[in-house]
Amino acid sequence: MDILEQLSQALADRLARAAPAVVAVLAGERHVSGILWDADVVATSAEATGEYDSTAVRRGGETIGAKLAGRDPTTNIAVYRLDSPLTGTLPSPASAPRTGALAQVIGANDKGAATGRLAMVHETGPAWHGMAGGLIDSLIRLDVRLGADEGGAVVDASGALLGMATAGPRRRGLAIPTATLARVVPRLLTDGRIPRGFLGVGLQGVTIGEKYRAAAGQARGAMVLQLVENGAAGRAGVLPGDILLAVDGHRFGQNRRIPALTDPDLIGRRVPVRLLRGAAVLALDVELSARPG
Repeated sequence: MDILEQLSQALADRLARAAPAVVAVLAGERHVSGILWDADVVATSAEATGEYDSTAVRRGGETIGAKLAGRDPTTNIAVYRLDSPLTGTLPSPASAPRTGALAQVIGANDKGAATGRLAMVHETGPAWHGMAGGLIDSLIRLDVRLGADEGGAVVDASGALLGMATAGPRRRGLAIPTATLARVVPRLLTDGRIPRGFLGVGLQGVTIGEKYRAAAGQARGAMVLQLVENGAAGRAGVLPGDILLAVDGHRFGQNRRIPALTDPDLIGRRVPVRLLRGAAVLALDVELSARPG
């Protein structure tokens, strides 16, 4: 057997071993994939499954009802409880991958049979915040574009679980790391949601006038258009028309939000806020509250 045949057989064997831990999740008239996190728990892509509270999963032609246990759009994780358990073993967590390493995306077709996609780890990096603000424990970017295998498992060459496949910009593949799943899934099962820090403002990105830029120390900010009643910013003395410059050391630039403020650990913590009011730069302390459910 030559090296290509050995590689092909090894990849097929890896997929076969991981296949019982992957299911199809029905999302309206289409389907995506999901990971059998526990015998009666499936983790999948919150974005891909949408707002369905009740659905079904399929594996090997068997269809089982499922109900939403919780979802966290900021990390793109949704969790469903199955009406009856399935057998299957979750692959062990993988070590941090190296750029250039091979990986497999294992999803499911509409009948619940396993599908496979070969990928290379295109890029790795430290913890980061997604577009919706959730903390992702590490960057694992893949050189594939995803389809119905979004929400499925990403395994390394040994068959260990790198994370959950999710689609980034232009459907380019990412893996939500196993560490993020392990942190978020139990809380969703218990509470149904992840509480997030909340400033309590409606903002609009603005350019700071040239005469105020020297004092502000930056060219962009975020104007307060609206204050949530009894919200954190309002209680601290922020007013409509103020231009926020920085919160907790993070400057407002081209974006009007600061994703790090959504971290659950910030709830109840006082964070410094710099703002421009008229021609004066002011400093306030804001005690962040939890975003209303």
